[in-house]
Amino acid sequence: MASNKRLLKKEIRTICGALAGECVLAKLSIPGVNPESYNKIIYELADIQESALSLVNVDFPQSPAAFDSRKAYMDARHSYFKQAYRKLKGNFNSRIEDVVKEMNAALPAEQKEANKSASGK
Repeated sequence: MASNKRLLKKEIRTICGALAGECVLAKLSIPGVNPESYNKIIYELADIQESALSLVNVDFPQSPAAFDSRKAYMDARHSYFKQAYRKLKGNFNSRIEDVVKEMNAALPAEQKEANKSASGK
């Protein structure tokens, strides 16, 4: 994921937007698809995006006065943010993987077979 908050937010929006676009494209172009299942997935993607964006802005709950030195404060702060972003990344990735599985499950069987034959498997 990104190196700063601004880029991280852009990546989250890009990933969720691209997947929602794929859902719309599949809904409109693949015959035999249930559009309601893809609408549900699009709403879920919007929820994932909103929750992930709200978790990007975290604050360190302690002040420098609570530590013996500036170095101890900075080390604790760095560790806190690293753990928070690791948790955000893991949660976001697992939810996105679940959405991709739902997208694949919503495809009709004949489309799945056509995708397999097109990929050479």
